[in-house]
Amino acid sequence: MVDGALRAVGDARYKGLEEDALAHQQSRLQVRDVGVNIRRTGAGRPLLFLHGAGGVMTWMPFFDALAEHREVFVPDHPGFGLSDEGRWIGSIGDLALFYLDLIEELDLRDFDLVGNSLGGWLAAEIAIRNASRIRSLTLISPAGIRIRGIPCGDNFIWSAEEQVRNVFHDQAFADRALAQTLDPEQVTISLRNRFASTRFGWQPRWFNPDLEKWLHRIKVPAQVIWGEDDKLLPAAWASRWKECLPDARLALMPRCGHLPHVELADQTARIVTEFLKGVAA
Repeated sequence: MVDGALRAVGDARYKGLEEDALAHQQSRLQVRDVGVNIRRTGAGRPLLFLHGAGGVMTWMPFFDALAEHREVFVPDHPGFGLSDEGRWIGSIGDLALFYLDLIEELDLRDFDLVGNSLGGWLAAEIAIRNASRIRSLTLISPAGIRIRGIPCGDNFIWSAEEQVRNVFHDQAFADRALAQTLDPEQVTISLRNRFASTRFGWQPRWFNPDLEKWLHRIKVPAQVIWGEDDKLLPAAWASRWKECLPDARLALMPRCGHLPHVELADQTARIVTEFLKGVAA
C-alpha cells in the first residue's frame, strides 16, 4: 500500500543518519471529542502540513527541510494514524470544519498551509470556508476537482503492488517499498488509513463536484505543484487549479509521480521554500 511505500522511503532516506536528525515532538491535542496525534518540529512562522490518503507512516526528509525555516505541524487526520476516529466526521466538508476548530485550538495565525493529495483537497476545502488565518496555500498533487474526459487512476481497485508502483515514476522507490515488511502495529495503522481514506474518497472518486465553483474565495497566494507522470491524479488537472485560484502559480515536476515531496523531496522543499519567501508578510 501507499502507506508502506512512505515508510520504506523514509527509512531508506534516513538510513545511517544520527538519531537527532529525526528529532520532533509528538503530542496529543483534544479537539472537541477527538484526540489528534500531532508531530511538530522547527521554529519560526507556523506551517501546517496535511497528509494524503496514505497517512504519515514515517517522519520524512521533506518535513525537516521545511523546518529549517518554519515550525512544522503534521497532524494525523481523524481516523488516520494514531488519531481518534471521530465517527461524526462523515465528509470532506466535516473534516474541513473540524480542522478550523483544530487551527483555533493550536492558535495558528498567519500560517502557511501545505497539503498533498487528499490533504491538498482538504486544504482547499478549509480555505474556501475561512482563510482569515492562512497566509499562503501550497497544494501538492491535490485531489478535489477534475476535468471531464480526463479520468483519474482508481487506487481502490489497484492491487497492493500497483498502488505502490503507480505513485512513483522512479521505480527504485517502489522496489524499496515493496521489499519492506511492516510490523503488526504498522499493519494496523495502514489498514486504519485505508478505511479512513475510503470515507472521503470513495464516492465520488476523490473530488467534490461543488468545490471548483468556490475556489474564487481563496484570495491568499497559492502554489500548485504536480508530478508530470502522476498516474493517480493526472497532471492535466493542474492547469484547472491555476485557472480557478485567484492568485496561483504552477510548478510541474518532470519525471515525477504522485508524491513529489517524497520522490523529489529536496527539489520540492526548495520550490515550497522559495514560494514562501516571496509571499508578502
